[in-house]
Amino acid sequence: MTNRLCLGFDTSNYTTSAAFYDGGTGRNESALLPVREGELGLRQSEALFNHVKMLPDIVSRLGTGFTGLKAVGASSKPRQAKGSYMPCFLAGVSVAKVLSEAFGVPYVEFSHQQGHLAAAAWSAGCLDLLEEPFLAWHLSGGTTELLYVSPKDGEPDCQTIGGTTDLSAGQLIDRTGKLLGIPFPSGSGIDELAMKSGADNAYKIKTKDLFFSLSGMENMAADRYRAKSDPADISRFVLSSIADLVYRVNKEALGRFGSLPILYSGGVSASNLLRAALKDGIFSKPEYACDNAIGIAILTNKAVLS
Repeated sequence: MTNRLCLGFDTSNYTTSAAFYDGGTGRNESALLPVREGELGLRQSEALFNHVKMLPDIVSRLGTGFTGLKAVGASSKPRQAKGSYMPCFLAGVSVAKVLSEAFGVPYVEFSHQQGHLAAAAWSAGCLDLLEEPFLAWHLSGGTTELLYVSPKDGEPDCQTIGGTTDLSAGQLIDRTGKLLGIPFPSGSGIDELAMKSGADNAYKIKTKDLFFSLSGMENMAADRYRAKSDPADISRFVLSSIADLVYRVNKEALGRFGSLPILYSGGVSASNLLRAALKDGIFSKPEYACDNAIGIAILTNKAVLS
């Protein structure tokens, strides 16, 4: 380990995460928050309580004594947008600030979304991508956005140029999972089923100026379930429709913004079906597509030590 050690914390509504990054290597430790059977997530008060409970163990699993610690960072909000706020991020912020004071090192904040992009770029071996403009998808349980990203003041500046107007892709997948009896979060279960289906059944979701609605897809999946369609075919219907949608939006966006790289981040981007269908971009390693703190640690390192 070099003398550039930085810590990062991310406490989203689904996962408790802590990570270190030393300018070359990094390690992330995460744990999903416990969700009662049949439910689709947690109330903020429950998420915050569980983060506080789980953080000590997560930090101990990092296996570093913090010798030579240079800075600590945390995600303090979901996105850079004005008014973006979720109480669950207070858990990571609080621990990060305490460590910053205890070790006498700088504390910096980023958004959860910025962390996703940094983690995706790093794990794909394309960290230099953050030094130039690019397009990025944030496909997760809480967010489905197409972003125009450019470097600003040493960090990725994310401008929303497209995405959903209602349900996120992750919500659609989790609600389909609940319909089919797949435990929450349902992404891996839906993906596994979809890969077993040979059906060619994607639905062409309407788009307008790079934006779209996914609520109708939930109704169509429910209709197919009531009609006793095969669960694997229903799963493929949902994921294939998302893949087709993303492909068409990408084509329109590249026509508007020029030939820019496209980075995929967020838990939904771990789908094997999406990765097979979308060959026009850069995907993170699946383990860094989901919520993690490594991206925050990387951004902290860049902000303080670059």
